[in-house]
Parts: sequence; C-alpha cells; structure tokens
Amino acid sequence: MADTGLAPGLYVTATPIGNAGDIGGRARDVLAHVDLIACEDTRVSAPLLKRYGVATKLIPYHDHNAARVRPRLLRRLQEGARLALISDAGTPLISDPGYRLVREAAAQGLPVYAVPGPCALIAALMVSGVATDRFLFAGFLPTRSRARRRALSELATQHCTLVFYESARRLAASLADMAATLGAREAAVARELTKLHEDVRRASLDELAAHYQAGPAPKGEVVIVVAHQRSVSVPMTTRSTGRSPTRLTSCPCARRWRRSPISAAGRAARSMPGRWR
Repeated sequence: MADTGLAPGLYVTATPIGNAGDIGGRARDVLAHVDLIACEDTRVSAPLLKRYGVATKLIPYHDHNAARVRPRLLRRLQEGARLALISDAGTPLISDPGYRLVREAAAQGLPVYAVPGPCALIAALMVSGVATDRFLFAGFLPTRSRARRRALSELATQHCTLVFYESARRLAASLADMAATLGAREAAVARELTKLHEDVRRASLDELAAHYQAGPAPKGEVVIVVAHQRSVSVPMTTRSTGRSPTRLTSCPCARRWRRSPISAAGRAARSMPGRWR
C-alpha cells in the first residue's frame, strides 16, 4: 500500500444524489487514495468515479453478497488497509446494508470515519416547508397495502415530522394509504432532487394522493415528508426546476414543539459554537 497520508480504516463516504457537482473535496480525495472502494453496484459507481478521475479498484457490496464479502473487507481492514464504503447515491447506511460492516468493524476496534455529504432525506426536508426540528426517518414502507397501513398506524402517534423513501410506481398507493391512516396532514413529495427535472409538490396527503392517482406514475427517486398532525395549513404549491431553477414558493413551517425536552436541547445545541451546518 502506498503512503498517501490517509490513515488506515473504513471511510463511510457520501456521493451525489443526482448532481455530480455536489461531491465534496474531501470525499474526492478519500476515494482517490483508499486501497479499495466497496459499492452497491460497480456499473453505477464506475462512471461517477471516472468523471472525477478516480481509478481506485471497486468491489460490489450489497444485500445479496454482504455475508460473503464482509469478512474479506474486515480482513483487509485488520491488515491496515484504507477502505471506502459508498452507496449508489447519497449517504451510505441509509436504507442499505452498510451498517453491518460499520458495526463489525467498530466491534473489532477498527477505525471508522465519516465523510459526510449529500443525503436525499435531508435535502427533501430542506425544501419541504414542513417543520424540521423533530423528524423520524422511516425508510421504505411495506409494498402491500395492508402491511403498509399497519406500519403507518404504528407511526401515527409520533409527535414529529415523518420522512419516507418510496418507489415512483407505488407513490399514489402509498399516499392514499397515508391519507387514510394519518389523516389530512400537510406533506411534500420531493422527486429527482438536485437533478434536471427536480420537482417538489406540497399539499395535504389526500390532495397529493388524488394528484398522483389521476395521472401516470412519475419517474425518478421519491422522498415523502409528512407533517405532524397539528401542523398549520400549507397552500398547495409545486416547483419544477430545469437548467434555470425557479424560486421556491414560500410557505409556513409546521408548529414547533417549543416546550419539549428535545426542542429545548436543540435550542441549546444551536447556541453552541461550531455547530454542524
């Protein structure tokens, strides 16, 4: 292994969710100087890395081979290698098997480093117009309606914003189940974030369900942000961006829970120097 000045260990590295210009300088440096990059799909990651001039060897690491590949990666780390873990897009460990590798590396006392960057759920929260002081990321809901409604019922009493990932082809059905289970809460559907055809649609859950049921299934990656049930009303707005992004329509945020211990802790954290973001 060449001496690159990069310490041995596992580097959990975020990559762009759509716009290739969103990669950070540190991420590019890490990817260029590690000994091996573990990725979900080499066919997806190879073109991205080629764009940045990164020639580091790739190894597939995903749900179907994780049990077989993970011991090999851990052995490399034990030998002092520098490995990067990336996903197809965005921040690793968010709805992917990477956390098992991190957990086992940490359990063996191996160094693990975060190289933060783009994340679809955070980007969706940023443009949703929904309260962001308390939120719960629920990942992907079950594919069948009965199981999906059961999962939503368990989340209905949470006093926070809910964030979901969903496939475009199930979007209308999932929104209908959300409206039936969670009620007429305000929500936002963020699709193709940071890409040429980025689209953000804000309305109540029943209005959003009716909109997507009336037309063909949309394309692209989808994030659904659902407000807490006490949120104030938000007028239905949409935003589609091309090469010349349009100005976002302003809308009031949902009510903040100012008296809760979590909110109080958040206000205290905001007053401290060096706060992230």
